Amino acid sequence: MDAQLIAFTGVAAGMVALPGADFTVVVRNALASRTAGLATALGVAGGLLVHTALAVAGLAAVLVTMPVLFRTVQLLGGAYLLYLGISALYAIRRRASEKGRTPEQAPGPEEPEGLGRALRQGFWTNALNPKAPVLFLSLLPQFVPDGQPPLPRTLLLAALVVALALVWFSVLALLVDRLGRWLRRPRTARAIEGGSGVALTGLGLALVTGPLLR
Repeated sequence: MDAQLIAFTGVAAGMVALPGADFTVVVRNALASRTAGLATALGVAGGLLVHTALAVAGLAAVLVTMPVLFRTVQLLGGAYLLYLGISALYAIRRRASEKGRTPEQAPGPEEPEGLGRALRQGFWTNALNPKAPVLFLSLLPQFVPDGQPPLPRTLLLAALVVALALVWFSVLALLVDRLGRWLRRPRTARAIEGGSGVALTGLGLALVTGPLLR
Protein backbone atom coordinates (compact mmCIF):
# COMPACT_ATOMS: atom_id res chain seq x y z
CA MET A 1 0.00 0.00 0.00
CA ASP A 2 1.19 3.50 -0.78
CA ALA A 3 1.11 5.11 2.66
CA GLN A 4 1.83 8.58 1.30
CA LEU A 5 -1.02 8.33 -1.19
CA ILE A 6 -3.42 7.23 1.55
CA ALA A 7 -2.27 10.10 3.76
CA PHE A 8 -2.68 12.57 0.93
CA THR A 9 -6.20 11.31 0.24
CA GLY A 10 -7.16 11.98 3.84
CA VAL A 11 -5.62 15.45 3.84
CA ALA A 12 -7.16 16.34 0.47
CA ALA A 13 -10.59 15.05 1.50
CA GLY A 14 -10.54 17.21 4.62
CA MET A 15 -9.37 20.20 2.61
CA VAL A 16 -12.12 19.78 0.00
CA ALA A 17 -14.85 19.28 2.61
CA LEU A 18 -14.02 22.44 4.58
CA PRO A 19 -16.98 24.84 4.23
CA GLY A 20 -16.16 27.90 2.14
CA ALA A 21 -17.51 29.96 -0.70
CA ASP A 22 -17.75 26.92 -3.01
CA PHE A 23 -19.77 25.03 -0.37
CA THR A 24 -22.12 28.00 -0.02
CA VAL A 25 -22.68 28.39 -3.76
CA VAL A 26 -23.37 24.67 -4.27
CA VAL A 27 -25.94 24.60 -1.44
CA ARG A 28 -27.63 27.77 -2.68
CA ASN A 29 -27.97 26.49 -6.25
CA ALA A 30 -28.97 23.00 -5.16
CA LEU A 31 -31.86 24.57 -3.26
CA ALA A 32 -33.12 25.85 -6.60
CA SER A 33 -32.82 22.45 -8.32
CA ARG A 34 -30.81 19.25 -8.32
CA THR A 35 -29.41 19.91 -11.80
CA ALA A 36 -28.28 23.42 -10.85
CA GLY A 37 -26.53 22.02 -7.79
CA LEU A 38 -24.78 19.30 -9.79
CA ALA A 39 -23.74 21.79 -12.47
CA THR A 40 -22.26 24.01 -9.76
CA ALA A 41 -20.40 21.02 -8.30
CA LEU A 42 -18.94 20.29 -11.72
CA GLY A 43 -17.87 23.93 -12.02
CA VAL A 44 -16.15 23.81 -8.61
CA ALA A 45 -14.20 20.72 -9.71
CA GLY A 46 -13.23 22.57 -12.90
CA GLY A 47 -11.92 25.48 -10.85
CA LEU A 48 -9.84 23.08 -8.77
CA LEU A 49 -8.51 21.57 -11.97
CA VAL A 50 -7.13 24.99 -12.89
CA HIS A 51 -5.31 25.34 -9.58
CA THR A 52 -3.90 21.83 -9.58
CA ALA A 53 -2.77 22.17 -13.21
CA LEU A 54 -0.99 25.43 -12.36
CA ALA A 55 0.70 23.79 -9.39
CA VAL A 56 1.86 20.86 -11.52
CA ALA A 57 3.16 23.24 -14.18
CA GLY A 58 4.94 25.36 -11.59
CA LEU A 59 3.02 28.48 -12.58
CA ALA A 60 1.58 28.78 -9.09
CA ALA A 61 5.09 29.59 -7.88
CA VAL A 62 5.16 32.58 -10.22
CA LEU A 63 1.80 33.77 -8.90
CA VAL A 64 2.91 33.45 -5.28
CA THR A 65 6.19 35.31 -5.83
CA MET A 66 4.56 38.25 -7.67
CA PRO A 67 2.60 40.31 -5.12
CA VAL A 68 0.89 42.48 -7.73
CA LEU A 69 -0.41 39.48 -9.67
CA PHE A 70 -1.41 37.70 -6.49
CA ARG A 71 -3.26 40.78 -5.21
CA THR A 72 -5.06 41.06 -8.55
CA VAL A 73 -6.39 37.51 -8.20
CA GLN A 74 -7.35 38.27 -4.61
CA LEU A 75 -9.30 41.37 -5.63
CA LEU A 76 -11.01 39.58 -8.52
CA GLY A 77 -12.03 36.73 -6.24
CA GLY A 78 -13.36 39.13 -3.63
CA ALA A 79 -15.28 41.16 -6.20
CA TYR A 80 -16.89 38.02 -7.63
CA LEU A 81 -17.96 36.79 -4.18
CA LEU A 82 -19.37 40.24 -3.44
CA TYR A 83 -21.35 40.06 -6.68
CA LEU A 84 -22.79 36.64 -5.78
CA GLY A 85 -23.60 37.66 -2.22
CA ILE A 86 -25.25 40.96 -3.06
CA SER A 87 -27.15 39.33 -5.94
CA ALA A 88 -28.53 36.71 -3.54
CA LEU A 89 -29.66 39.34 -1.03
CA TYR A 90 -31.15 41.52 -3.75
CA ALA A 91 -33.04 38.55 -5.22
CA ILE A 92 -34.73 37.93 -1.87
CA ARG A 93 -35.90 41.53 -1.65
CA ARG A 94 -36.93 41.69 -5.30
CA ARG A 95 -39.04 38.53 -5.19
CA ALA A 96 -40.66 39.65 -1.95
CA SER A 97 -41.49 43.03 -3.48
CA GLU A 98 -42.91 41.47 -6.64
CA LYS A 99 -45.15 39.19 -4.63
CA GLY A 100 -46.12 41.91 -2.14
CA ARG A 101 -44.88 39.77 0.73
CA THR A 102 -42.29 39.96 3.44
CA PRO A 103 -38.97 38.19 2.75
CA GLU A 104 -40.04 35.38 5.13
CA GLN A 105 -43.14 34.72 3.03
CA ALA A 106 -41.57 35.00 -0.41
CA PRO A 107 -41.06 31.91 -2.60
CA GLY A 108 -37.82 29.91 -2.61
CA PRO A 109 -34.64 30.53 -4.60
CA GLU A 110 -34.94 30.72 -8.35
CA GLU A 111 -32.92 28.34 -10.48
CA PRO A 112 -29.97 30.09 -12.18
CA GLU A 113 -30.81 31.03 -15.77
CA GLY A 114 -29.48 27.96 -17.55
CA LEU A 115 -27.14 25.31 -16.25
CA GLY A 116 -24.25 27.16 -17.87
CA ARG A 117 -24.65 29.95 -15.35
CA ALA A 118 -24.58 27.52 -12.41
CA LEU A 119 -21.51 25.87 -13.93
CA ARG A 120 -19.77 29.25 -14.27
CA GLN A 121 -20.64 30.24 -10.72
CA GLY A 122 -19.02 27.09 -9.36
CA PHE A 123 -15.99 27.46 -11.61
CA TRP A 124 -15.22 31.13 -10.91
CA THR A 125 -15.90 30.84 -7.20
CA ASN A 126 -13.12 28.26 -6.98
CA ALA A 127 -10.81 29.43 -9.75
CA LEU A 128 -10.58 32.93 -8.23
CA ASN A 129 -9.77 31.63 -4.74
CA PRO A 130 -6.41 33.29 -3.98
CA LYS A 131 -5.49 30.82 -1.25
CA ALA A 132 -5.57 27.80 -3.55
CA PRO A 133 -2.27 28.41 -5.41
CA VAL A 134 -0.36 28.67 -2.14
CA LEU A 135 -2.08 25.60 -0.73
CA PHE A 136 -1.44 23.32 -3.68
CA LEU A 137 2.09 24.60 -4.25
CA SER A 138 2.99 23.74 -0.66
CA LEU A 139 0.97 20.54 -0.41
CA LEU A 140 1.65 18.51 -3.56
CA PRO A 141 5.48 18.27 -3.32
CA GLN A 142 5.26 16.88 0.22
CA PHE A 143 3.65 13.70 -1.09
CA VAL A 144 6.12 12.93 -3.84
CA PRO A 145 8.34 10.05 -2.60
CA ASP A 146 12.09 10.50 -2.84
CA GLY A 147 13.52 9.08 -6.02
CA GLN A 148 10.25 9.18 -7.96
CA PRO A 149 9.78 11.44 -11.00
CA PRO A 150 7.74 14.38 -9.69
CA LEU A 151 5.54 15.00 -12.75
CA PRO A 152 3.62 11.67 -12.87
CA ARG A 153 3.12 11.74 -9.12
CA THR A 154 1.87 15.31 -8.95
CA LEU A 155 -0.45 14.62 -11.88
CA LEU A 156 -1.92 11.71 -9.92
CA LEU A 157 -2.32 13.81 -6.79
CA ALA A 158 -3.91 16.64 -8.77
CA ALA A 159 -6.38 14.26 -10.41
CA LEU A 160 -7.23 12.82 -7.00
CA VAL A 161 -8.05 16.27 -5.59
CA VAL A 162 -10.33 17.07 -8.52
CA ALA A 163 -12.07 13.67 -8.25
CA LEU A 164 -12.62 14.13 -4.50
CA ALA A 165 -14.09 17.58 -5.09
CA LEU A 166 -16.42 16.32 -7.81
CA VAL A 167 -17.67 13.49 -5.60
CA TRP A 168 -18.04 15.60 -2.45
CA PHE A 169 -19.87 18.53 -4.00
CA SER A 170 -22.08 16.26 -6.10
CA VAL A 171 -23.05 14.34 -2.94
CA LEU A 172 -23.68 17.68 -1.20
CA ALA A 173 -25.95 18.83 -4.03
CA LEU A 174 -27.87 15.54 -3.97
CA LEU A 175 -28.19 15.69 -0.19
CA VAL A 176 -29.61 19.20 -0.33
CA ASP A 177 -32.03 18.06 -3.04
CA ARG A 178 -32.98 15.01 -0.97
CA LEU A 179 -33.82 17.25 1.96
CA GLY A 180 -35.47 19.67 -0.42
CA ARG A 181 -39.01 19.30 0.91
CA TRP A 182 -37.89 20.73 4.24
CA LEU A 183 -35.13 23.02 2.99
CA ARG A 184 -37.39 24.61 0.37
CA ARG A 185 -40.03 25.68 2.85
CA PRO A 186 -40.31 29.45 2.40
CA ARG A 187 -38.84 30.42 5.76
CA THR A 188 -36.10 27.82 5.69
CA ALA A 189 -35.16 28.62 2.10
CA ARG A 190 -35.13 32.35 2.87
CA ALA A 191 -32.88 31.77 5.86
CA ILE A 192 -30.45 29.62 3.87
CA GLU A 193 -30.35 31.94 0.88
CA GLY A 194 -30.05 34.99 3.11
CA GLY A 195 -27.31 33.32 5.12
CA SER A 196 -25.44 32.37 1.96
CA GLY A 197 -25.76 35.94 0.67
CA VAL A 198 -24.36 37.35 3.91
CA ALA A 199 -21.57 34.74 3.99
CA LEU A 200 -20.51 35.38 0.38
CA THR A 201 -20.64 39.13 0.89
CA GLY A 202 -18.54 38.84 4.04
CA LEU A 203 -15.96 36.63 2.34
CA GLY A 204 -15.80 39.02 -0.59
CA LEU A 205 -15.30 42.03 1.67
CA ALA A 206 -12.58 40.21 3.58
CA LEU A 207 -10.67 39.56 0.35
CA VAL A 208 -11.14 43.05 -1.10
CA THR A 209 -10.33 45.02 2.04
CA GLY A 210 -7.98 42.61 3.78
CA PRO A 211 -4.19 42.36 3.57
CA LEU A 212 -2.40 40.34 0.92
CA LEU A 213 -2.99 36.63 1.60
CA ARG A 214 0.34 34.86 1.66
